[in-house]
Amino acid sequence: MDQKNKDLEKFLNFLSGKSKNTAPKEGDNVVKMSKKGPMNPKKYISFAVTLTAVFAIAIILFANVYIVKESEYAVVRQFGEVVKFQSEPGLKIKVPFIQSVTRLPKNQMTYEVSEEEINTKDKKRIIIDNYAVWHITDPKQLISNAGTIEKVESRMEEFIYSVIRSELGRIEYKAIINDEGSSRGSINDQVTARVNELLSNDKYGIEVVDVRIRRIDLPTENEQSVFTNMISDRESIAQKYLSEGDAEKRRVEAQTDQQVQEMLATAKKDGALIQADGEAEAAKIYNKSFSQDPEFYSLYRTLESYKKTIGEDTVIILPSTSPYAKILSGYIK
Repeated sequence: MDQKNKDLEKFLNFLSGKSKNTAPKEGDNVVKMSKKGPMNPKKYISFAVTLTAVFAIAIILFANVYIVKESEYAVVRQFGEVVKFQSEPGLKIKVPFIQSVTRLPKNQMTYEVSEEEINTKDKKRIIIDNYAVWHITDPKQLISNAGTIEKVESRMEEFIYSVIRSELGRIEYKAIINDEGSSRGSINDQVTARVNELLSNDKYGIEVVDVRIRRIDLPTENEQSVFTNMISDRESIAQKYLSEGDAEKRRVEAQTDQQVQEMLATAKKDGALIQADGEAEAAKIYNKSFSQDPEFYSLYRTLESYKKTIGEDTVIILPSTSPYAKILSGYIK
């Protein structure tokens, strides 16, 4: 172990230059070092420059390669001017430093239009809440005339508000909120067509697929008065229906009573005729029967007269010698 320490110390002294004045002794283990030539720094500098250049070229190359997706457009601008746009998906490349790429969506987008207050034809104030579905048709026009999606949406909102205010300003409030006979669908179509016309005139490169009125509200200060008027109108309509119902009821009752009276009169007439015919026939039968025994007929007529002239409370005063009294007493000669 001591020998190894001595050898290590001699080697360190040799490296530090102390070995120039100290000759190795006989028996000492001397480490022989082979001398190398001096290092060439130009070789390493050239390698570093080449490696740096390769990395720089790779970075520049990757920084200027871009991917176009199926759901987007890629607009290439050079010094601010649009030179081309890519609509086909794939790997693309642009000129370094002088060209830039702006990406725009291909799919349809929904834009929430801010709520606005407008006046109807009858000077009623209402708040309109609507939205628009739109998509890009010409990316170059959009970038050239609007610059960004935010700016073109702002212009689209201005057009929508202007057209809706114009269209609803020609319609009365009741016609707008009335669900039965509502013209809401045609209003939406008219607004959509007019907004597209304005966008096309200014060449913004977009198309509105549909403008839809989602909700119509009243200002808070007008709600109660409108509700009161609506209640009054509904009560008037209900009273009108009740009056018409009562009039119809009386008409039906009068018509029914007239028909009943006519039917009763006809029935009485027919009954009287039938009864008269029956009585005449009965009289014929009676006459034929009674003519065969006049005395029996006289007795029968007398008894029939008793039925009509004598009741439970009838008091008759007759002389005892009266034939009528004798018959009542049961005396028959």
